[in-house]
Amino acid sequence: MTTPFQLPVSLVCLPPAVLRLIDLALDEDLGRGDPTSEAILGPQKMGQAVVLAKSELVLSGVDVAMAVFHAVDARLSVTPLFFDGSRLHPHTQVLRVEGHLRSILAAERTALNFLQRLSGIATLTQRYVSEVAGTHARIVDTRKTAPGFRFLDKRAVRHGGGHNHRADLGSGVLIKDNHVASAGGVAEAVRRAKEQAPHMVRIEVEVTSVEQLLEALAAGAEAILLDNMSPEHVAQALGQLPERGQARRPLVEVSGGVNLQTVRAYAEAGADLISVGALTHSVAAADLSLEVEV
Repeated sequence: MTTPFQLPVSLVCLPPAVLRLIDLALDEDLGRGDPTSEAILGPQKMGQAVVLAKSELVLSGVDVAMAVFHAVDARLSVTPLFFDGSRLHPHTQVLRVEGHLRSILAAERTALNFLQRLSGIATLTQRYVSEVAGTHARIVDTRKTAPGFRFLDKRAVRHGGGHNHRADLGSGVLIKDNHVASAGGVAEAVRRAKEQAPHMVRIEVEVTSVEQLLEALAAGAEAILLDNMSPEHVAQALGQLPERGQARRPLVEVSGGVNLQTVRAYAEAGADLISVGALTHSVAAADLSLEVEV
């Protein structure tokens, strides 16, 4: 593996947290070497391989896969054939890698693990985005990401046409049920947040009833998260708000109970944002493989 002082171009553009993640993943898979390839392939055996999309997918993580190959062996030549956000058909070649076969096979599984997870997220996101096409709603992610993958998971959502919610707890004020319970009510929680939060930060409140919604509005909340409501209840709740476009209307987010079968109904009920934890917390890996050309 290359040292931090010999980073190839594909690694330079990735944040340090992703480089650490790549190092951890490679140590997990290669920490004790690769006796199979060492026994079968000579140290100077050269070759080339391609990564193939084996199903319809939206691509994400090409630069990460390139960085994995280069981290294993900086001498490998890795050529991307498509870039993140591309919609691919089955049997499409994604990237080509040439060099020592031992190195290519040593990097194979880790590179594919990143590509498959991230492309799976982008592909699922695109399906949700397609379902709400023609409405005012945006599909957004949550913080329910794989530990250490936050940057990559959220970037994959954008590659699929979605949008990002908070990147971390420091990204904004979102008063949730436990905050409300601890403060003694919605109004008191909002009051404390308005008193302490920076003036540029929007205050959002999670509510589960029309009563809490009205309490949050009276307290001055600037965004409302309607949690675990049916589309019908969302429409009823939104009937309590000013029309879209009026200055006093808060931003309205919907969360909980959202899936591909219900997301359109939530969008048509009038939500501005629809947050979907499933984009990142239970995504199915996209089908990609690496094949050596002989």
